Amino acid sequence: MEGKCYKITKENVLAHELIGLKTSVIESTDPKRVGVKGIILDETQKTFIINSSGVKKIIPKKECVFEFDLNGEKVLIEGKKILKRSEERTKDYRG
Repeated sequence: MEGKCYKITKENVLAHELIGLKTSVIESTDPKRVGVKGIILDETQKTFIINSSGVKKIIPKKECVFEFDLNGEKVLIEGKKILKRSEERTKDYRG
C-alpha cells in the first residue's frame, strides 16, 4: 500500500504536523525571543521546542507570532491560534 504525500501550503498548514518545519519568531511580548529561528523539534500544547543554531529553545506559543517557511512561501501564524496539542489541532483543521 502506497502512502500519499501532501504538499503543505498556507491554506492547509494548520492541518499538518509542524515538527520539522523552519520557523522564526517575528513578534513576541518578550523582545529577546524576536528573531529566534530554527527547526521545530517538538510541540506541546503551549510551546514549540526549536533548534536554533544547535541550541534547544522553548518558545511559548501564546506570546509570539511565527513565520513558517513552506518551500520558499512565508506564512504567518499567531501562536495564540494554535494553543492546542498537535493531535487536536490537526484533527480540528481537517474537519
